[in-house]
Amino acid sequence: MNLSEPFIRRPVATSLLMAGVVIMGMLGYFFLPISALPPVDFPTIQVTAQYPGASPEVMASLVTTPLERQFGQISGLTLMTSASSSANSSITLQFTLDRDLDAAAQDVQAAINAAAGVLPRAMPNPPTYSKVNPADTPILTLMATSATLPIEKVNDLADTVLAQKLSEVSGVGLVTIQGKQKPAVRVRMNPTALAAAGLSFEDIRTALIQNNLNAPKGSFDGGRQAYAITSNDQIYTADQFRSLIVAYRGGTPIRLGDLGEIIDNVENVRLAGWVGGKPSVIIDVQRQPGANIIETADRVKELLPRLRGVLPPNIRLEILTDRTETIRASIADVQFTLLLTVALVVQVIFLFLR
Repeated sequence: MNLSEPFIRRPVATSLLMAGVVIMGMLGYFFLPISALPPVDFPTIQVTAQYPGASPEVMASLVTTPLERQFGQISGLTLMTSASSSANSSITLQFTLDRDLDAAAQDVQAAINAAAGVLPRAMPNPPTYSKVNPADTPILTLMATSATLPIEKVNDLADTVLAQKLSEVSGVGLVTIQGKQKPAVRVRMNPTALAAAGLSFEDIRTALIQNNLNAPKGSFDGGRQAYAITSNDQIYTADQFRSLIVAYRGGTPIRLGDLGEIIDNVENVRLAGWVGGKPSVIIDVQRQPGANIIETADRVKELLPRLRGVLPPNIRLEILTDRTETIRASIADVQFTLLLTVALVVQVIFLFLR
């Protein structure tokens, strides 16, 4: 008796066994993970903090260091790196492979809350975190541009509409805007005019803070009625800043526009993005660790027609680069190889065993 005899004597059982092997192979094929590289994703969280006007030294001492002290107490942390630049701080936290990413994110948020008491109060927003590996290449890069609208308006729509909607897509871990052109008002003071009015730069800074604040105003209470005061002290345009009163001299108000130049501009004039020689807003989309890169990219592409319908018609939104193209080509090669292998095996069995 040899190994082949039971299969030859029981052709029905042999056929059922072969059918089971084929079905298991097909199921295993559909459950294969798809990625550009072997999926060895360390739980990684990136924390960013912004402090406008601060130098890299100030960011390192007042923002990065207090956060690092709190993050160093988190269990399972294996690597922590930070980079402090002008008005920006970035901290990358890498955890052990057995550490749950969601639990680590909760610990990071708790550490941020604990450090809030020692961070500068003038920070416009608290530090934020994202569950993504900053070394991971974006799966999609989008471009938003307009031939008629100013680039700062396009950036504002990309930041408030596109980035928010793309972040909601399942599998997307982080959406970043490159070449940011956030709208801002630039106040350029004339030192001669300040000295003539008996004012300093600190007086101007204090006046700007005190007169551009959205805070509760209280209410009027009466015997029968009560009214809430809903006045908003925030100002957004250069024209509104020019009429701002910063001091009184001899009963005459001194307005901000009398002391220098106030213009509508962007936060960072040394940062911008171009595509084909045209000013553009570049949007990078990164996936969450462990997410299927092909399915995530397809979901983003399905969302693009709806996003174009939300945007003004004079804004063009296109895909600039697609990392999944090479992955799709590799999958096609693997599929062709599998089919060719099956055909060759069946042919060899037919020719030699008949």
